[in-house]
Amino acid sequence: MTKNIGEKDRLYRAIAGVIILLWGISNANALGLIGFVVLATAYFRWCPLYVPMDVDTTKN
Repeated sequence: MTKNIGEKDRLYRAIAGVIILLWGISNANALGLIGFVVLATAYFRWCPLYVPMDVDTTKN
């Protein structure tokens, strides 16, 4: 599992994950759990959806 998420992508995912998670908690909505998935991809710097599309944002 090689890293395929660059620094900017990681920052955007972390911010979006926190926003989605907080939105789900504030609205008592189970869709807020998607925030955990987005945060996990930011933490591990690997996105499974990028693999079949051959996307790698770590390259400059």
